[in-house]
Amino acid sequence: MSKNKIYFISDIHLGLHPSDKSVEREKLAREWLDEIKVDARELYLIGDIFDFWHEYKHVVPKGFTRFLGKLSELADSGTKLYFFSGNHDIWAYGYFKSELGAEIHHKPLIREFCGQKFFLAHGDGLGAGDYGYKLLKGVFRNKILQWLFARLHPNFALWLGKTWSKHSRYAKGIVAEEFAGEDGELQIRFAKHLLKKEHYDFFIFGHRHIPFDIQLGQKSRVINLGDWIYSFTYGELDGKDFTLKQYRGKGENIIREQYSLE
Repeated sequence: MSKNKIYFISDIHLGLHPSDKSVEREKLAREWLDEIKVDARELYLIGDIFDFWHEYKHVVPKGFTRFLGKLSELADSGTKLYFFSGNHDIWAYGYFKSELGAEIHHKPLIREFCGQKFFLAHGDGLGAGDYGYKLLKGVFRNKILQWLFARLHPNFALWLGKTWSKHSRYAKGIVAEEFAGEDGELQIRFAKHLLKKEHYDFFIFGHRHIPFDIQLGQKSRVINLGDWIYSFTYGELDGKDFTLKQYRGKGENIIREQYSLE
C-alpha cells in the first residue's frame, strides 16, 4: 500500500497523572501508530503530546520508550514527522530532530495539501484575549529563564515539572470544557480575523481538548483535533477528503464531519 495519507493528532498528554491512565492512553496511541504506518506519508504531532517535557543537552525525560519507538518505526518506514511544541511540551529543542528526523515547530506552520492552504498550530495564545495565559507563555519561552531552568539538576527540574502538571485540571479528572460557540472560541475568532487579511482553506488546531469542525464562509473550516483524554480523536487527509475521526469509539461527544477538498 502506498503512503498517500496525512495524519494529525494532538493533546495525548503522555505522563499525565495518574500514571495508570497515561499508560492506557500510550498503549492505544502505539496501536494507532501501528495502524497508520502502512499509509502515513506525513504525521503532524500538533502539541501537548507529552504532559511535561524538558530536554537537556544530554538528558531527556524518563519513560515513553515504546511510544518513541513507534515513532521511530514510522520515520524509518518513510513517514515524515512534524512535532509542534504545545504549552505542556514547550521545552522541546533538538531531540526529536536528531533521533526521529522530525521537523520541530514552535510557531504556526502554513502548508499546502491538495491545492488547499492549511494553517497549522497548537492553538494556544492566538489572537486577542487570554492575556494572563500569554504572559505565562512568554515567561516559559524566555531564553534567559530557559537557560536558568536548564542549570537545575535534571532530577529536581523534572520532579518540579511533573509536580506542576499534577495540578492541571485534567490531572484532577475534571470534565473537559464545553464548546463555547463561534463567538466564544478564541481559535475561531482568530481564524475569522486572519481570513480578513488572507485566505486559508483549513485551520488545524489542538489545545482546547474539544473536537470541533466549523465552517467559516463558503471555503474555510476551523478544526480542533480534540485530545486523547476524553475524545480520542485525530485528523486524516487522504488526498481528497479531510475527516475528523475517533479511534475505536473510545471517546464521547465527538463532532465528526467529512467534506471534499476538490
